[in-house]
Parts: sequence; structure tokens; C-alpha cells
Amino acid sequence: MGTHLRPALVSLIALTVLTGLLYPLAVTGIAQLLFPGQANGSLIMKDGKAVGSSLIGQPFDDPKYFWGRPSATTPFPNNAGSSSGSNLGPTNPDLQKQVQGRIEALRAADPGNATPVPVDLVTTSGSGLDPQISPAAALYQVRRVAKTRGLTEEAVRSLVEQYTVGRQFGILGEPRVNVLQLNLALDQAK
Repeated sequence: MGTHLRPALVSLIALTVLTGLLYPLAVTGIAQLLFPGQANGSLIMKDGKAVGSSLIGQPFDDPKYFWGRPSATTPFPNNAGSSSGSNLGPTNPDLQKQVQGRIEALRAADPGNATPVPVDLVTTSGSGLDPQISPAAALYQVRRVAKTRGLTEEAVRSLVEQYTVGRQFGILGEPRVNVLQLNLALDQAK
């Protein structure tokens, strides 16, 4: 029995050190060396303090800010510890009520805006954490944000264009606007 136990314990200890200590340290070291921003959460800093991540949305409901995509996470919106979608199908009456309520809230915040509401402003994503909205969703909100902040629509539209990111490698994904970065830029605008 001792002849079988000793090699088994040596293997256990060796694999524990290799896979539980050395491998994680090597991967962490390489990530910190090659991709420090991503390895540390893709944090967005303002005045030396982390104000959020470029990968996780934040709820904004003040009319002077651009609003992001709704979140279905629980127990509060944009909860990174509980990433999930609503799992409601397109014919579900609860989803239809939620979408209608969001449309009404957007219309109430900008009563003169008669343009169609972009779908990403009224539906949640699969993760519930989207930090970006479409350029159409950002442009839909330009009038409200400009009026509330006392800025011209052209100035706010220019910021939206400045913070619009195109398709990755020119072919992957859709153009998008990071809501937190855009709102931080708005706070800097005079």
C-alpha cells in the first residue's frame, strides 16, 4: 500500500503547486505585463479615482445625462455579480409592458421628440451589463441632454460622434457609444 500512496501524494502535491500556484501566477504576471488595463478591470479613472469600468454599464436617470441600455440584473441594475437577461420572449405580455413603460419614460423626459425610440433604449441585453448604446440611441437623446445642460445640440452631437467607436477591424460588431465615457465628457464640456 505504501508503494501506491507515496506516488499519489507526490503527484497531488506537484499538481497542486503547478496548477494552483505556478500557473495562476504566470497567467496573472503575463496579463499584468501585456494587458494591464484589461487585467485590472478596464477601469475608467477621473481625478485619480475609479468611477466605473468600460465593460460594465451604469444606471443613469438624470435628464442631463445620456441613458444607457436597461438592465435585467437583480437585485439592482447593472449588478456585475448577477449577470443575466430577462429571458422574456417577444410575445410575453410582461416584456411588452416593460418596453411600453420605458418608451413612455423616454417620451416624458423629452416631450417634443417624435422620432422613433431606438430598440436598445427599451430592451435589455443578454448580459444585462451593456456599457454601450448604438449611435442612434445616443443621437435620440441629444436634444434632451443639450436642453437640460444649456448646450447647443451641435456641441452635444459632436461629442456623440467623437465617442462613437466603429466596428472592430472594420467588420466585427456594430458602431457603439460608451455611455459612461460620453457622460464624463459631458461633465467636462463648458
